[in-house]
Amino acid sequence: MKIKKITLRHMKLDLLTPFVTSFGIEYDKDFILVEAVTESGTTGWAESVAMLDPLYNEETVKTNWHILEDYLIPIILKSGISHPDEVSEKLFKHIRGNYMAKAAIEGAVWDAYAKEKGISLAQALGGTKEKIEVGVSIGIQESIDASLSVIEARLKEGYKRFKLKIKPGWDVELIDRVRQVYPEIPLMADANSAYTLSDMDRLRQLDAYNLMMIEQPLAHNDIIDHAELQAVLSTPICLDESIHSLDDARKAIKLGSCKIINIKVGRVGGLTEARKIHDLCMESGIPLWCGGMLEAGIGRAHNIAITSLPNFILPGDTAGSALYWKEDIITPEVIAENGLISVPKLPGIGYKPNLEKIEKYTLLSKEYE
Repeated sequence: MKIKKITLRHMKLDLLTPFVTSFGIEYDKDFILVEAVTESGTTGWAESVAMLDPLYNEETVKTNWHILEDYLIPIILKSGISHPDEVSEKLFKHIRGNYMAKAAIEGAVWDAYAKEKGISLAQALGGTKEKIEVGVSIGIQESIDASLSVIEARLKEGYKRFKLKIKPGWDVELIDRVRQVYPEIPLMADANSAYTLSDMDRLRQLDAYNLMMIEQPLAHNDIIDHAELQAVLSTPICLDESIHSLDDARKAIKLGSCKIINIKVGRVGGLTEARKIHDLCMESGIPLWCGGMLEAGIGRAHNIAITSLPNFILPGDTAGSALYWKEDIITPEVIAENGLISVPKLPGIGYKPNLEKIEKYTLLSKEYE
């Protein structure tokens, strides 16, 4: 397979409601949409999940565009590709870091590859599930009562797991109140690196609430302090920002830094690396789930595909499009029914990019041949 043309689009979608985390408030989503066209005319699509500002990690929309334009696209355009795994190998060999940029272009190649083979992306990755369980991520609300109202609405929609964003001052009281009202729902807390070991006593209070996990409580690049914290917590720690590669996962498992890992395709550099981490965790007895970065429909489709692998045994963040966007850029939109999403069986990502809506929300585009 030979990629003959790649198009980058700077997209901007408005969120239905502001999404608040310990990083700040998001009112809309800027992202890069990657379109790769093969010599036979097959088109593959993917999204970069980098944010406008270097808050989640060091990458941004602007840095991703630069790395894609000046480094990654030239490598792909001059390469013959027999399998998408080769894309990961080439990009990791020649360029350090920039995982979200790598994942975006690799994802477009994976989609094109699956379409040319006439198989779904899930099948191409080795997925085994026909449906995936999904949960919902609930940002920091204006009050605890507002958080309870969101949970109530999502419960009625059948979601299988509830993730509450926490930060110092918005943690134990929130979880305590939620557990009083909903003592049995699958509940987890996501700290987005907002704590340090000096908060250990505060975090230990969360052990009383039967949480599925506490996600990334400590520094974004740490696995040492997390091991110390996990040793005194009965609640499983789930690592997110700390895991960028197969080697990071191996070290974290060896040190006992976590009992669960969240895989975000963009964070680890693409579907190939995500699959390697999946295999390691499956061998090591570490359950996985797929995290979200407020993806639009094409990014969500990639998340659905990777979640079809067997060791993604906990509900992920890939909720339906309608929870976040007034309108999505795919047809049909991603729909969750009773907390389940059907894994598409059509070739590639299984959703059709809506070119009219893509054009509507494009701020800038550029083609490379």
